[in-house]
Amino acid sequence: MPKTSQLLQNYTAAQIKVLEGLEPVRKRPGMFIGSTDSKGLHHLITEIVDNSVDEAIGGFAQNIWGVLHTNSVVTVADDGRGIPVEKHKSGVSALEIAMTKLHAGGKFEEIAYQASGGLHGVGASAVNALSSHMKVVVKRDKKFSIQEYVIGKPQYKVKQIPQDKIKAQLPSFVHPVLDAQSATVTQFVADKKIFKESNRFSFRKVQHLLRERAYLVRKLFFHLLDEETGQEKHFFFEGGILSLVVHLNKDKKPLHPPIYCGGEWSDGTIKIGVETALQYNNSFNENIESFANVINTTDGGAHLTGFRMALSKSLKDYATKAGFLKGEKNGFTGDDLKEGLTAVVFVKMPANEIQFESQTKTKLNNSEAQSAVYSVVKEQLDEYLEEHPAEARHIAEKVMLAARARLAARAAKDAVIRKGALEGLTLPGKLADCQESDPALSELFIVEGDSAGGSAKQGRDRKFQAILPLGGKILNTERARLDKIVEFAELKDLIVAMGMGIGETMNADKLRYHRIIIMTDADVDGEHITTLLLTFFYRHMNQVIEKGHLYIALPPLYKIQGKKQVSYAYTDQEKDELVKTQFKDGSVDLQRYKGLGEMNPTQLWETTMNPKTRTLKQVAIEDAVRADHVFTTLMGEEVPPRRRFIQTHAKLATLDI
Repeated sequence: MPKTSQLLQNYTAAQIKVLEGLEPVRKRPGMFIGSTDSKGLHHLITEIVDNSVDEAIGGFAQNIWGVLHTNSVVTVADDGRGIPVEKHKSGVSALEIAMTKLHAGGKFEEIAYQASGGLHGVGASAVNALSSHMKVVVKRDKKFSIQEYVIGKPQYKVKQIPQDKIKAQLPSFVHPVLDAQSATVTQFVADKKIFKESNRFSFRKVQHLLRERAYLVRKLFFHLLDEETGQEKHFFFEGGILSLVVHLNKDKKPLHPPIYCGGEWSDGTIKIGVETALQYNNSFNENIESFANVINTTDGGAHLTGFRMALSKSLKDYATKAGFLKGEKNGFTGDDLKEGLTAVVFVKMPANEIQFESQTKTKLNNSEAQSAVYSVVKEQLDEYLEEHPAEARHIAEKVMLAARARLAARAAKDAVIRKGALEGLTLPGKLADCQESDPALSELFIVEGDSAGGSAKQGRDRKFQAILPLGGKILNTERARLDKIVEFAELKDLIVAMGMGIGETMNADKLRYHRIIIMTDADVDGEHITTLLLTFFYRHMNQVIEKGHLYIALPPLYKIQGKKQVSYAYTDQEKDELVKTQFKDGSVDLQRYKGLGEMNPTQLWETTMNPKTRTLKQVAIEDAVRADHVFTTLMGEEVPPRRRFIQTHAKLATLDI
């Protein structure tokens, strides 16, 4: 039997398998890309980019280019082998088969790809089905071939085209790929009929995608251009996932150099490549990124389970041997290992073997991946801890400190955390609860101060709106342990009122209100309270944000009183525009609201609480790494990063002096 490397090199039409057409994709796009919102839209470019990354993993591409055009068109190019264009056994070009039939990619065959992002090869064809227009250019054997599609349907047979004509059709940014020995260029525009919100791609999100892939595939160059702004980004990381761990910890104090464990594992039937990197820091938060064949498995899976098991066993073995557990009654738990841990877990598997929980590929199901990661990490981490006693001691001390804090805080936490405790606790006295018992129909307003709380209680619809006033600024929870949090009266009241608990027994299904609305004054103090609450929810009740339950109310800044009408303005620009257009006679009484307490209950209802007239901003996490960086910078102990942030963004600040 030929070696795998030889088979990889021989990428031809014979490796293309045909299973079905594209009709199911347009009928049920969610089955293939998860959704038709912004997340689903960006899944399109992920599929195309991952096809190019596959070429690099196989050792055939060194560069990947991406261009976001001003007219919503996207171009992705790579200097890999190029999609085969010769006739398939069905009599049609292999390129046309790959672009118009589901499960037709070469990645469906192990001999064509070793490790792949686009499972089953639905990537390119699904993108084609969901695009109003697509063009694919291939260079093989010094010849250029082209085919265009409209809503997934080819407009002509695959044909050859001179290089100068191709050059005229492509942006100059990707022209270097035309001089490569072989290449693939894909250009598409997402169909507005499918992506009704918007078919424009976010430069920031695409930049994050390419940077992430650059960390995973070391020595692969990525080049990105935003035509609208002229902004360029280039990524190349020789250190691979070690560089990613350093990047994730850049705003924290590492306790030791990053530790790398990697190698190949086999059970005789399947080979799995394993790469992990970890580093503890001085924070109390865990940050683990897991990947399977360059896909970010945000829900983890078997590979992450194997990593946790290996880390726990290695550290327990070391702590026992080194005497750290002497006199300790209970040792440490898996939760103790999480405090301050930053890690990356990356497995590479044959594409025909990999199993995800769904087509959106957020959780890896292969049990073999668990065995592979555990075996590789356990053996190498044991060696590291043995050979680096100083670093091992730092890690063990960090974990044992977390364990002691957990045990010491148990009494303080029990009132809120233990299972069933909330049923026995009375709701906070400050809480003005609503009559509605269905969480999906209920809202909780977290209000700044008793004055605004009084107006909100009077102005609300008590049928479905509950009010919880806060007595001023709350605890900064960025670096606070759980026992300190539940001892803080205002936060304890909030936790009890919400009903879902906190910590290891937190259950989002028990949340008593499906809209948690932060309502604070439109001034500096109000913004600070909002930031403190956002920090609390992000660090300790992340599920509230992930499930879309957290909102920020936007009260008006101005009341504009004319002779016959009253209007409210939410920005200075809106105020000026209203005065010009709706109050032309000039007799205007302008009131600048400094706080919610200045509004009477009727005004507060009309402007900020009435579902028909209010404005709410939903809190979402689009980029977890960026969010973690921002919270650490703004709310953490380190002053220099915060000073740099203020200096950089000072011109954008809105000062209420």
